[in-house]
Amino acid sequence: MSAALIGMDGMLEAAAAAGDMPGAIATVVDRDGVLYEGAAGKVRVGGAAEATTDTMIWIASMTKALTTVAVLQLVEQDRVDLDQEVASILPEFGELQVLEGFDGDQPRLRPPASAATVRQLITHTSGLGYPFLDLGIQRWHEVTGCPDGLACNREFLKAPLVADPGTRWEYGTGVDWAGALVEQVTESTLDAYLAEHLFEPLGMSDTTFELSDEQRERLMPIHARLPDGSLAALDLALPAAPAMACGGHGAYSTARDYGRFLSALLRGGHLDGARILREETVELALSPQIGAIALPDVIKTTDPALTNDIVALPVRRSWGLGFELVLEDLPGMRRAGTGAWAGLANCYYWLDRAGGVAGVLLTQILPFFDDRVIAAAAQLELAAYADVADPAPA
Repeated sequence: MSAALIGMDGMLEAAAAAGDMPGAIATVVDRDGVLYEGAAGKVRVGGAAEATTDTMIWIASMTKALTTVAVLQLVEQDRVDLDQEVASILPEFGELQVLEGFDGDQPRLRPPASAATVRQLITHTSGLGYPFLDLGIQRWHEVTGCPDGLACNREFLKAPLVADPGTRWEYGTGVDWAGALVEQVTESTLDAYLAEHLFEPLGMSDTTFELSDEQRERLMPIHARLPDGSLAALDLALPAAPAMACGGHGAYSTARDYGRFLSALLRGGHLDGARILREETVELALSPQIGAIALPDVIKTTDPALTNDIVALPVRRSWGLGFELVLEDLPGMRRAGTGAWAGLANCYYWLDRAGGVAGVLLTQILPFFDDRVIAAAAQLELAAYADVADPAPA
């Protein structure tokens, strides 16, 4: 372990002591195993229980990478084609229309100009949005009374498109639909499928869509960043017994478990004798998949309690299958081709096959894109690369 990573213990402890996070949990892995794991702070602000590397965390949109792997497994088995129309598998998807606006409280809808594909679901180019990022979908939920995704039932999948498929990148519920697609094809539930084909093979014993009583005892509650910068625990949680395993946001995990998932991808899809994907499929997932469609430089919030505005790294970027991609090296940090994403309660990870390193930082704070947690994630990444050789010049 590098001196920089050894120093991460102190950084996590300082961040927790300063109130940057209630508890902070981090793991860094390479192809050979764990380079670093550490935790500091408390499970709950003001509580006695210490955060550990086995503290349970709602990983929210970090679930998307898990669900995408399930889809790619079905692609490898020739049970799904990436360019297959979603409606050919899920006919109800074909009923969705594009929201153009409102006449009073009446949504104004039209048929989409094209049919969305499986690839578009997992690249966020299917036209689906999120209510906390799109005013139209937010209002649609309000006027229809349809619950949003945090209710974890299939009703939220009735929300209309906000754009024609294939015309722009729009962050939304596509991977929840992809989870429903996995269920349809496998005649199983998403949680059961992932348990058998991903979690159990990789030894991810604490990754689940429904917490056991023992896991709930280890769960860090979601906290709010208050206007004065302090933190307060919230009475906010997904349903204890969700009606649907939401492929876009419904999973819980630990830093140790997610580190094993990232290790398997670093190694080209296998870990400890278990193969979850072929190496060429991992490479495909980490290659640009959206053509000339550009990612936004800023994603504006429509619900500041859930997320701040999300500002992108000032580098060339694209989207793979399940991952945001950087297309150029960041000095002292991730290499070109790195995949990364995050979870709503300020959980972050990156996966760099070129540099041979991946890492995850977990906590539970709203709103998303908290500047203090972003700073800690950057420190973790810089420490992880302290002993990684710079790439050779082209």
